[in-house]
Amino acid sequence: MALSNLLVPIPSELVLPLSGFLVGQGRFSFVPLLIWTTVGAVAPSLILYLPGRRLSEERLRRFLRRFGRFTLVYETDLDKASRWFERHGGEAVLICRLVPGVGSLISVAAGIERMPLWRFVLYTGLGSGLWNGAFIGLGWWFGARWGLAAQYEHAALYAVLAAVSGGVVWLVWRRLSRRT
Repeated sequence: MALSNLLVPIPSELVLPLSGFLVGQGRFSFVPLLIWTTVGAVAPSLILYLPGRRLSEERLRRFLRRFGRFTLVYETDLDKASRWFERHGGEAVLICRLVPGVGSLISVAAGIERMPLWRFVLYTGLGSGLWNGAFIGLGWWFGARWGLAAQYEHAALYAVLAAVSGGVVWLVWRRLSRRT
């Protein structure tokens, strides 16, 4: 969860349902799993919040202009996150936690806008907890119907691998083509 929230392409949409399946098998407990996955989402969000809070917006923009091609995060991404924050205020942090790929950048925008730390942690924890609980619950529910899922296991595995691979290739292509 921590890596997923640090802009590393490890989709929580795959990790959390597997964890939920393990809850259904009795290998994990739901409440501690929910707590730890939420902590694992909030901690790296603070790592992204602090540069926005400590550095000036111009210094962050200079960094993105210089190193954005290596991080695959560009100044336009920061602009989009800032517009979301300006439009929705602090609630944008909560809303963006429920949108894949957006939650990480809203942390930087919240830092730039000097959102109070306690409020940032509260909204990030709430949004991440809802997201994590939903996907853990889905995995638990599907795990109870494993016989049905086993019939489609290979097709689902190939579909998920194709979707994740295609998404990563598309993201990298889109980011690299933006440079020109």
